[in-house]
Amino acid sequence: MTLLDIRDLEVAYRTRGGAEHTAVAGVSLTVAPGEVVAIVGETGSGKTTTAHAVLGLLAPNATVRGGRVLLQGTDLSGWSRKRLETVRGRVVGLVPQDPGTSLDPLRTVGWQVAETLRVHGERDRRTLDAHVAELLERVGLPDRRIADAYPHELSGGMRQRVLIAAALALRPALLIADEPTSALDVTVQRRILDLLDELREQDGSGVLFVTHDLAAAAERADRIVVMRGGRVVDAGPARRVVTAPAGDYTHRLVRNAPALNPAPFRPAPPAAAAGQAPAIEVRGLAKEFTGRSGHSVRAVDDVSFAVAAGTTHAIVGESGSGKSTTARILLGFERATDGAALVHGTDVTALRGEVRCQFRRRVQLVYQNPFASLNPRMTVRDIVAEPLRNFRLGSRRERTERAAALLDRVALGPEYHRRRPHELSGGQRQRVAIARALVLDPSVVVLDEPVSALDVSVQAQILDLLAELQRERGLTYLFISHDLAVVRQVSDTVTVLHRGRAVESGTTAEIFTAPRSEYTRELLAAVPRPRLAAPADTH
Repeated sequence: MTLLDIRDLEVAYRTRGGAEHTAVAGVSLTVAPGEVVAIVGETGSGKTTTAHAVLGLLAPNATVRGGRVLLQGTDLSGWSRKRLETVRGRVVGLVPQDPGTSLDPLRTVGWQVAETLRVHGERDRRTLDAHVAELLERVGLPDRRIADAYPHELSGGMRQRVLIAAALALRPALLIADEPTSALDVTVQRRILDLLDELREQDGSGVLFVTHDLAAAAERADRIVVMRGGRVVDAGPARRVVTAPAGDYTHRLVRNAPALNPAPFRPAPPAAAAGQAPAIEVRGLAKEFTGRSGHSVRAVDDVSFAVAAGTTHAIVGESGSGKSTTARILLGFERATDGAALVHGTDVTALRGEVRCQFRRRVQLVYQNPFASLNPRMTVRDIVAEPLRNFRLGSRRERTERAAALLDRVALGPEYHRRRPHELSGGQRQRVAIARALVLDPSVVVLDEPVSALDVSVQAQILDLLAELQRERGLTYLFISHDLAVVRQVSDTVTVLHRGRAVESGTTAEIFTAPRSEYTRELLAAVPRPRLAAPADTH
């Protein structure tokens, strides 16, 4: 019997004006016991709406206009929310995308893992505690203290494991994993996907894997369903979809996935002319944080590297490796405990007061999440012009013209200038963030995970734009990322950080082809490697 059978599903959302927008139009797919089916597509393709329709978790303004959802042969169409609660957790488990917002910050993780058990009738405290301990151990969290911890006390990977434990509490027949690894480091991502594979093999569960990471889908799924504009545009065995995509859209997704199409290494940066200082030079940098208890943590410990002008230097490592702290010191947002961070020969760590403020014009930052970093009350033109106003540069008219010119340069024409951030897509918001970073004409731009939250096609557009701007303006980039496939594509040189220390530095070709550090080899091994070889002939 098919575990999940979605037939001709149609879902629409009502807008404030009363109009209806069709988000899912005639989608059909199946999931068998023990099978992994991935739904891939860009933001707005309808993949999450399709998955949430199975559990009746659609937004209040959503309407299922047609189609059927059969779970273990039972048609769920028309079921009330209360009736659907009888299958949530027990028959279908959900691993949501963002553990930061999916976990209650006021409850311990043990309480939250036990919630599914309580909803389905378990009340004995000892039984609940024992079951929670067993579930946490099963997902690789055997420390008994974790059950008493609050979400903020755990890493991103640990919080994601907690969500998986909660989803598996009643051993559901179907597991829906909605972007379960999109915000995780590459090694943590591999561990989470390995864990899902192990649990699927142990329980025989089917998995509906929703993701925009085509490489991860190709590596882990048996079949892939490609969605665009609410419709299925391609579907089939994972190997066929990746190696012989049906249609231009799937072909473009495959072409734009760095892990599926490793870019040739950039040529080695030219040797600096005699007496020419690097654009960035970090010498023996250290940063120590002291908590309320008085305990000190050395987040950055004796880090050194140099970046030639006009090149891209990547800093890679897991969360907690010190890469963002290093960048914040270079930007003047943090004070170093020891060492020096120089930009064009000027030590940022030695600057104070107004001089420090003025120096920040030369080094600008593009944040990871443009939605959080853009003022929702301002138009995008005012957002881009704001740094000019803060530094009292030019007249109002000159600031407006400068902002408009930069928006045009990042392919946001006059029709976008008066819009606000919520009226733009993720890729468009990131273009606004790039324009804002360039409005002061900096020489160095720090890119903090600038494409990690973007779909693969939008990611490719942003990376192409950054490359064009670098060639035009001679910009020096410090590129912070945990995505090694992207790092290979964009960087000239790389520094690998691990627990605050630089374990190795070199050209991108050296790091990727002949890594000296075991940790670097572990990072490279965690990059998704789709199973593209033809299956063996069994006849």
